Amino acid sequence: MSNILELKNVSFDYFLNGETALRALDDISLTIKKGEYIALIGSNGSGKSTLARLLNAILVPTSGEVWVDGLLTSREEHRWEIRRRVGMVFQNPDNQIVATTVEEDVAFGLENLGIDSSQISRRVTEALERVGLSSFRHHAPHLLSGGQKQRLAIAGIIAMRPRCLVLDEPTAMLDPRGRREVLDTIQRMNRQEGVTVVHITHFMEETLEADRIVTMDRGKIVQNGKPEEIFNGETDLYQLGLEIPVLLRLNRILRSEGLDIPANILNLNDLVNILC
Repeated sequence: MSNILELKNVSFDYFLNGETALRALDDISLTIKKGEYIALIGSNGSGKSTLARLLNAILVPTSGEVWVDGLLTSREEHRWEIRRRVGMVFQNPDNQIVATTVEEDVAFGLENLGIDSSQISRRVTEALERVGLSSFRHHAPHLLSGGQKQRLAIAGIIAMRPRCLVLDEPTAMLDPRGRREVLDTIQRMNRQEGVTVVHITHFMEETLEADRIVTMDRGKIVQNGKPEEIFNGETDLYQLGLEIPVLLRLNRILRSEGLDIPANILNLNDLVNILC
């Protein structure tokens, strides 16, 4: 499996009045393979969002290199193609909705790419089907629920057929039902269509389906491994301002009471089956 994203000794500084005001990323290296699902976690200020913006050249590193599918983000002639291959979805879907109907909103990015109108229509139909919004095609976006708006934002990105989705806290403003709708959409795209996913989240339960979890603290990567390695490892996540998923906390309580339960249970149904 080849790499789609690669960061090599990347640092990023924010400047104020020409002087370094904050080092947001400090000499980090990370490789992500095509088709992987990566969960990126860390407390506020750890550098997660800065890293996300480096992945589709919204920002370019102060030092080091960021490669996207063989393209170097610091080269200006590569940036349009990089942004086509890596789609960004942000926390507030209202910030990405620009049109008066659902179908027009999905078509907006395609029109900017100069796609033929007949192809735009096909892509809009496909994108709305993939996120489960076909029946809302002619609705006004402001009438949608929070979860539906976020799925609309995702549809607008996937209509451009990116190879990678970078999602920066996409469920932070949603209720539990909306969160589930968005997560199901993301996971389906990853598993069934092979889209690479980088998912930034504060909800630890959302990380359990990832292939790998990358933990950040003060601009550095401090952990990089499978969910069971991260949550059962030696690093104290509480010291990093992070919680343990409720399922794993329950598992630990049951084990402390003497129940013979594997420590690496990450699925509620698996735990229920063992208890039964």
